[in-house]
Amino acid sequence: MGLNEITERMHKAEAAAGRETGATRLIAVSKKQPDDRVAAVLDQGHRIFGENRVQEAAGKWPGFRERYDGIDLHIIGPLQTNKARQAMELAQAIHSLDRPKLAQTLARLAQELGQCPELFVQVNTGEEPQKAGVLPAEIDGFVSECRALDLPVRGLMCIPPVDEAASLHFALLAKFAARNGLGGLSMGMSGDFEEAIALGATHVRVGSAIFGARPAPA
Repeated sequence: MGLNEITERMHKAEAAAGRETGATRLIAVSKKQPDDRVAAVLDQGHRIFGENRVQEAAGKWPGFRERYDGIDLHIIGPLQTNKARQAMELAQAIHSLDRPKLAQTLARLAQELGQCPELFVQVNTGEEPQKAGVLPAEIDGFVSECRALDLPVRGLMCIPPVDEAASLHFALLAKFAARNGLGGLSMGMSGDFEEAIALGATHVRVGSAIFGARPAPA
């Protein structure tokens, strides 16, 4: 499919929703993608990328930053507290703030480092036991706690259950964000980003539809 087609589809979805062209930022999810595919997307001028694992990001992006200006890196996978410093030094945004201990760690490191990436609180909208994220009933209190720690919470993020209509979860996330005065909505992936844009996504996370299927592990 490729970058140009995804961008075109995004613009059509924005127009259909009565939103400004470019209102939604495209995070190209480069996890486990070979360097040559990532370089090809960088060569097309795209600069916003997402990685799931801090370790993989640390092995990949410093080298790309030597060759390309303006890279905007987002950590979108679960973040362990012992990887928080590395994530904060590497990334411009973290989309998986999901528990008080991590919030406290990020706040302490922000004081030490004198800077903090933009933060999105991950919400477990489907209340799935196997999935990370703050439960809907706890979201208002958690956002307040993060603000009390002086953390730059930009918005909310969700990954809907695979067997439920994604749009219901996107609408729920938008409601939680509005209630808490948050402008950022990180929602929508390769299969449902147009629905997410219709419901106000500010960031969509698209991987295989841009890069192609990830190579099988050797």
